[in-house]
Amino acid sequence: MAKTKPRLTELDPVWKRICDEAATAVADEPLLGGLMHSSLLHHGGLDDALAYRFALKLSSGEMSEQLLREIAAAAYAADPGLGKAARADIAAVYDRDPACHRFIQPILFFKGFQALQAYRVGHWLWQNGRRDMAYFVQMRVSEAFGVDIHPAARMGKGIMIDHAHSIVIGETAVVGDNVSMLHSVTLGGTGKDKGDRHPKIGHGVLIGAGAKVLGNITVGCCSRIAAGSVVLQDVPPKSTVAGVPARIVGEAGCEQPSVTMDQLLGGKGV
Repeated sequence: MAKTKPRLTELDPVWKRICDEAATAVADEPLLGGLMHSSLLHHGGLDDALAYRFALKLSSGEMSEQLLREIAAAAYAADPGLGKAARADIAAVYDRDPACHRFIQPILFFKGFQALQAYRVGHWLWQNGRRDMAYFVQMRVSEAFGVDIHPAARMGKGIMIDHAHSIVIGETAVVGDNVSMLHSVTLGGTGKDKGDRHPKIGHGVLIGAGAKVLGNITVGCCSRIAAGSVVLQDVPPKSTVAGVPARIVGEAGCEQPSVTMDQLLGGKGV
C-alpha cells in the first residue's frame, strides 16, 4: 500500500501553529473569517501567505496586486532563505514582544514584521539586478508602513522591529542576527560621502527608541544603545552606550540585550 504524502503542516510546525491559531480566531470572532481565510487558511504554506500579504499591502494604482504577487512568489521560490528568515522573525517577535500572544499577529497586524518581509523581497530583487523594481518596493514600504529600508542594506534573521514607525536604514548598513530595535531608529550616513557610509550592527544588539547610529561605524555584538542616543563612534561588544553624543556607561548587563529587551540603565556595571 502506497504511503500517504505528509501534509505541509506536518512538516512545518510554524505553519501548522499559524493555521491552528487562525482557525481558533475564526471560531472566536466569525467576522474575521474572511481575513483569516484569504490571508492564511486559503494558502498552502507560509511563503504563499507572505507573498499574498506583500501584494495586498503594497499594491496601488501604479502596480497591481497580481503583478506584485507574482514577483513575491518568484522570490520565495528562488530563495528558500526568505521563508526561513520570516520564520525566525515571527519567533523573535513572539518571544520578545509582550504584546504578541500568537504567531498570526505579526503576519496580520504588526507593520514592523510586514515591512521587514517586504524589504526582504526588495533585497532579493536588488541582488538579482532588478534595481528599479527594488526601489519601487522600497518606496511602497515607506508609504504603507512608515519604514524606509534601502534594498541594498543587509538584514539578518530573527529581527524584531517594534512599533516600527519612522525606521530609516541606509544603503550600506548591515544588521546582524537577533537584533531588536524600536521606533524612530536611524541607521544613517553623515554628510554626502559615497561608498560604505552606514553602520554595521552586530548580532544580539538592542537599539532603543529614537536612537540614531550614524556613519560607517561598528556596534559590537550583544550591546545596548539607550533610547534617544546619537552614536557616532564604534561601540565595543557587550556594552551599553547612552547620551548625545553617546558614550559608554557600562556593560550590557546580560548575555543578549535584544532578547531580554531590558532598556533600564541600572544593570550590571552601569
